[in-house]
Amino acid sequence: MTGKTVTRADLTDAVYRAVGLSRSESAIFVETILEEISKRLEQGESVKLSSFGTFSVREKKERIGRNPKTGVEVPITPRRVLTFRPSHVLKDHINSKMQDKNSKE
Repeated sequence: MTGKTVTRADLTDAVYRAVGLSRSESAIFVETILEEISKRLEQGESVKLSSFGTFSVREKKERIGRNPKTGVEVPITPRRVLTFRPSHVLKDHINSKMQDKNSKE
């Protein structure tokens, strides 16, 4: 699975080709969407994109971890972590593409 990484520039180009906005308008469009998603997540809200998935923030409590090399126990500070749960539509789409790829081989 050596796939290409999609960048902001790639997203901007896709908006440019699909919607017909100028390149600068497409860049502003992509940046605005990403900023809005980030802002909502920073506020602790979940972001649900229909047929794609849900981004959410989880609070993790303080816990004791262990250095695997030395075995020394160390406290892990409480923190917030970002999680993504893909929708069933996205999962089905990905799995159908994998089956198509495997059937061609």
